[in-house]
Amino acid sequence: MFRLSIVVLALSAICWGQQIAGCRIYAPNHIWNTRVDRLPVHAQSDTWIATVGRYRTLRADFGSGLYNGAPIGIPYVAVTGDQPTVPVSFEYSDESDAGPYPIPADAPIEGGAGSEGDRHVLVVDQDHCLLYELFAANRNAEDGSWAAGSGAIFDLNSDRLRPKGWTSADAAGLPILPGLVRYEEIEAGEILHALRFTVPQTQRAFLWPARHYASRLTDAKYPPMGAWFRLRGDFDVSGFSSEIQVILRALQRYGMILADNGSSWFVSGAPDERWRNDRLRELLKIHGSDLEAVDVSSLMRDEDSGTIKPPDPEP
Repeated sequence: MFRLSIVVLALSAICWGQQIAGCRIYAPNHIWNTRVDRLPVHAQSDTWIATVGRYRTLRADFGSGLYNGAPIGIPYVAVTGDQPTVPVSFEYSDESDAGPYPIPADAPIEGGAGSEGDRHVLVVDQDHCLLYELFAANRNAEDGSWAAGSGAIFDLNSDRLRPKGWTSADAAGLPILPGLVRYEEIEAGEILHALRFTVPQTQRAFLWPARHYASRLTDAKYPPMGAWFRLRGDFDVSGFSSEIQVILRALQRYGMILADNGSSWFVSGAPDERWRNDRLRELLKIHGSDLEAVDVSSLMRDEDSGTIKPPDPEP
């Protein structure tokens, strides 16, 4: 029965792409869901990799159990369409969606309730397929309202990007949830989307589909927000555990997009008690030199849309 369930999940994923709480996470021809394994290497690939670190290793910024008393990764919660909404005040209100937001009082916060980190809160309205995301989120226990640094609402049935120059709950102005590694995908045997990752220093620039930068550094040696990387196609993944092979194949086919400032080559995922942290540490065998930056500019149909350009007809 367990094997049959995995097969059903895998076939569903192939037909419909990534789904969370019954919602398709963007259309199959959206940039998040597009294979980049045949696209050209970016002209700045060697430079950017040298800056971030050729010998620094890939790391899973997610797992099971606790680290410093908090779950490891970026959590999310699904709610129904009748979830009561609450007001949210924003530090960066000019680049945030006003809301209100359907945030449960017990919504999981990245790093836990006492965290001093990014404190992301991610909520999926499963009946309307709307994604609500907050950065630096704190709940006011007196009236149930929330305060946050920034926030964004994404219609998962739409291809529209944030207004150009706007942040989101992520520095690059992108949604966070579509780029998380989730254990359900490991069970299904395939990840059908790009992953989210961080580096310590970025350029004061962004590339489509990113919408925002978060740096004062203008030197071209630093990768801009939205820079796309992939695991080289000739990298042999056969020696890794089956779980990690799923992640590595996704990195070869769909790659990963630079979405925030953080630690070098840290790949984002959702916490789950089913993760085996010893297996996730296998990612330490992947170095910056095993990666390459990808030029995705040929896929852009409209700079304000995540839908890719149709492929050229066969000659």
